[in-house]
This record gives sequence, C-alpha cells and structure tokens, in this order.
Amino acid sequence: MPVTSAARDSIAPLELKNHDLVADIDAPGVIYEKRPARTPDGKVVPGLFNAWITLDNPAQFNSYTTEMVKGTISAFRNASNARDVVAVVFTGAGDKAFCTGGNTKEYAEYYAGNPQEYRQYMRLFNDMVSAILGCDKPVICRVNGMRIGGGQEIGMACDFTVAQDMARFGQAGPKHGSAPIGGATDFLPVMIGCEMAMVSGSLCEPWSAHKAYRFGMITDIVPALKVDGEFVANPLVITDRWLDAYGRIVHGEPKTGAELAAAKEVLKKGAVDLSLLDAKVEELCAKILLTFPDCFTKTIEELRKPKIDAWNANKENSRAWLALNMMTEARAGFRAFNEGTKEDREIDFVALRQALAAGTPWTDDLTESLLPKARAAR
Repeated sequence: MPVTSAARDSIAPLELKNHDLVADIDAPGVIYEKRPARTPDGKVVPGLFNAWITLDNPAQFNSYTTEMVKGTISAFRNASNARDVVAVVFTGAGDKAFCTGGNTKEYAEYYAGNPQEYRQYMRLFNDMVSAILGCDKPVICRVNGMRIGGGQEIGMACDFTVAQDMARFGQAGPKHGSAPIGGATDFLPVMIGCEMAMVSGSLCEPWSAHKAYRFGMITDIVPALKVDGEFVANPLVITDRWLDAYGRIVHGEPKTGAELAAAKEVLKKGAVDLSLLDAKVEELCAKILLTFPDCFTKTIEELRKPKIDAWNANKENSRAWLALNMMTEARAGFRAFNEGTKEDREIDFVALRQALAAGTPWTDDLTESLLPKARAAR
C-alpha cells in the first residue's frame, strides 16, 4: 500500500544532533547565507536551501586574509552538516574577482621572513582546500571575475565551475615568489593533462574563460557584458572557433592589434551584468536537487578521488617548502608586489639569476637590491 503524504507527515522525526564545530560561523570577510532551493521551473522548494559562501573583500580582489581562511573552513563545515542544504555555491563579492589568492599585504608585512608563522598559516590554507574537497554537498564555484593564484587553487578544488566569460584563470606564484603547490600542481594535470598543466601552472599567463572552458578546466560559461541592452561575448578574446596557419585552435586566445583596440572600445560602451551567471548557477543547483542525495554524494566522492589522492600525497611537504621559501624568494616577491607600483610589482629576475649564478647568498641586502624601488634608483 503506497505511503500517502499525510502518513509521511505523521512520521515522528528524529531529535537531531548538532555536529558543527562552532555555534557562530560569522567571520570578517566571509558571508554565509542559505538561499531557497528552486526546481528547474523556478519554484521555491519549502524547507530546502543552497548555501552561498562569499569571499567579501572586493577592495583587494577578494584575496583571503588569515581570518577569512578560518571563516571559509567554518562555512564549508556548516554547509556540509546542514541537512536542509542541497548544494554549496562558492563565490566572491562584486564583479571584478572571485579570488586572487592570499592577501599579499598580509604576506609581505607579517609572514615574509617568518617561516614558522607561515607554516601555521599553511595548515589553515590546507584545511580550507580539504574542507572543499571533503564537503558532503556538491560545490559549485561561481566565478564572477578573476580566479588567480590561490583563488584558482580553491576554485579547482570545487566540483563544478560556472563562470562569466570575462573572467580570467591562472597562477601567479613563479612571478611573485611562490610555487602553485596549494593545489594547482595537484589538480591541473588531472583536469587538463600534463603538458597544458605545465603551461598554465608555470608561465603565469592568465587564460580567458573561453580558453579554460575549451581545455575542460570549467563546466560552463555565460556572457556578462551588456552593450545597448544586449549581452555580448567577451570582446577581448577570439570567440569564433577556427584554426590558424599551423592548425592550432585559437578559440579563447586574446585579440591583438587593431582587433584589440576595437574590442576595448566595445568594452567602454558596456556594463557588467551577472544575471545570466546567477541563472546558470541556479539551473545547475536545480539539476542537483532532482537526484537521490546519498547516491549523488557517493558519486562525487568517487569522482573527487584523483584530485584528493594527489592533494593528500603532497600537501604536507608543500607546506614545509612554502614556509622555508618565506626566507628567500617569497620574502622578495611579496615585498615587491606590496611595495611596488601598479605598473611595476616584480623583482629584477635577471639580477637575481646573475647573483645566484655568482654564488651570492640570500641576505637582506640581496633582497633590497631586487625590489622595484632599487631598480628605479639605478
């Protein structure tokens, strides 16, 4: 005999335990909220929600401070435990950046030169990545702008990525004194293959959303630039699919010359509108809603394994290396970024290589000689 809705409603619910670590998950720079879940036709589902975790530091392109890392860990634990949450949406405030990684000002002014402190910080960072990879709910990265450096790493830890097509993706470490070993070197080979992982991980040349989509780094893209009331694809990149003289696909590559100049004029006429991004995220959440919850969770747990296995194999020795690096290249690189101008935030790479080739030891004098202000004074 089928169970009627009335009979189902009459079943006494369990008195549920609270498994959250802390009672209050509010943290500076991180917003946690539950938004009503919706069916594919847009109807609100009573009693069910999607948890939105937002990095809220737009003045610094949503770079995460130590306190924000703690808040993100707590938010993911809370969302994972919440029985009324269907999916997690991880995003950033504003329309300029999802996240550009660790807060360089904090790195330069506190952690540079303090390897023991940075080692403890990296324990928190590793726990943030693990909290994403171990979340009991599917995690959607809503990319509202740049996803660079550590932001790219925590983004790749998510299960799905939906991006506005003017977003950019990539690493910055080898240009600014670090190595992308907070997840990128683990996840990139799994996601896009070894050769292109080399390109994306080491050269620090950001990819457009279209290129990231072409290589399978992200799930879906939508336009965000509105010109004269109509959405247009990112004008700064080639969005047609064609081959160059060498037979290479150029879809997603940046425009150059006169085409780039014309594209910038289009950009000036438009305004960013993220409504299509939100609609696409809601569409994906609705698809997840109409699945068996435990079966879906088991499926994503299995599909996460290649990323998790690589991450767990390397995260501790990576943490130790990053801590020691704070005495040498990271100290110089983070200071250069923090103290330099918008046009010049890199050390003198040639001078560094020449000094090391000559056997010059890492000293305060060497670090000072590499900074942008020293180069400007020469």
